[in-house]
Amino acid sequence: MRGKLRLFCACFAMLLVSLVLVPWLWLGRRLNLPGVRTAPRLWYRCALRALGWRLRHEGRMTDARPLLIVANHVSWGDIVVLGALEELTFIAKSEVADWPVIGWLAKLQRIIFVERERRNKAAAQAGEIAGRLDEHLPAVLFAEGTTGDGNHLLPFKSSLFGALALNKSAPVTVQPVSIAYTRLHGVPMGTWERNIASWVGERSLGFHLDLLSRHGPLDVELRWGEPLVLPERFDRKLTAASAESAIRTMMAAQLRQRPVQAP
Repeated sequence: MRGKLRLFCACFAMLLVSLVLVPWLWLGRRLNLPGVRTAPRLWYRCALRALGWRLRHEGRMTDARPLLIVANHVSWGDIVVLGALEELTFIAKSEVADWPVIGWLAKLQRIIFVERERRNKAAAQAGEIAGRLDEHLPAVLFAEGTTGDGNHLLPFKSSLFGALALNKSAPVTVQPVSIAYTRLHGVPMGTWERNIASWVGERSLGFHLDLLSRHGPLDVELRWGEPLVLPERFDRKLTAASAESAIRTMMAAQLRQRPVQAP
């Protein structure tokens, strides 16, 4: 009962926040008003507070632009955490665009939708990402292509890294960032508990929200890595491998594990 009450209060609070921020974002997009980019960041900050999550982060986002942030992916919460810290856009799977309400909000935020399984569209999608990077708004790429269990890093997919070679305005900086869920209700999480935080399999968003509310608030650690030095002759596979290695090392330190290379 306490968990359901916590979930109800969080949802009600975010409904009130949305009634203010969503019309501002919609009007700002249509009229090209200054400062409209801050609306999503405020929404994510309010969501973080409503959920009761505690965030600790190390390092900082580089000032270099254009910027592609490469991160591991555990849950929808990753978007809330990153979006609360900085003004960003995200690269998401195309199915999100069809989700009720959430899809409309994602389009309003100008999230970039990609079809990862359609290899014949990889070049066009990389071109769209490159165009968005030209606007100097950092974009976040979850390079695993899906959510993991929070304990292990999945192999990175390199196809969308091709956007780095297509950017026209300036060389793109790549910065890895590692996200780890470390405590549940203030108690250090083990391998099994991190499965509660992860959004994997066939879990619906409603089911996962209910699951989290029953177990209490989360502690999330976010670690910014050093920007990658890209070779003069760009190689998307080498860049993806370098980002994967950096995140694997940071994630292992956050979870106090020995880094294990992907098979």
